Amino acid sequence: MKALIIALAALLSAGPVLAAEPVIHDQTGFFVHMDVAKVLSSTDTFGQCGLVPVRFDYLDHQGREHVLDYKVYATGCPGGN
Repeated sequence: MKALIIALAALLSAGPVLAAEPVIHDQTGFFVHMDVAKVLSSTDTFGQCGLVPVRFDYLDHQGREHVLDYKVYATGCPGGN
């Protein structure tokens, strides 16, 4: 019984270490399934022109952190439409 309590205490103390999961880097494509629970950050393209790389960081509903890198066509060109 004493060994069981010690093992349980060791497991509970290691919980935060075991819970630290690496960031998931999502693959870009046409149909990317994104389970977004909370947006952490996204790249601001204000004032940029043409095709620029952007990054979208978010948490899914299980609390895991995801990163999605992709490109968008920024419309901050002077004199552009």
